[in-house]
Amino acid sequence: MALERCVTEMGMGVDVHGRDYTLAARRAVSDAIRHSSLSLFRILGKRRDDMRIQVVVGVPEPDKVDHHAVASELPYGSVTVSTQQGGLEVPNADGTDAIVLANAAVLVHFDMP
Repeated sequence: MALERCVTEMGMGVDVHGRDYTLAARRAVSDAIRHSSLSLFRILGKRRDDMRIQVVVGVPEPDKVDHHAVASELPYGSVTVSTQQGGLEVPNADGTDAIVLANAAVLVHFDMP
């Protein structure tokens, strides 16, 4: 069997105060999947728990993201999360706070014959 990507969803999330990179990342994943309804399971003869989901998140400080918390946004499948440099941080006028923007790609794979 070969692992084949069947779905790609993208999203953006924002934390307006507090520089919470995990919150922005969770919101980006939620945004990516919010309007999805994957009825392809039956067509492929798969169950939703057969999904292998790869989440890639871009934020200015990747090491500040809690991968487990981000993975918990996805209710099914086997989830792995990776982070990389990306997104955006917009400081407030006096530099004491910032808006954090995260981008996420949610890649759904299935083992296919």
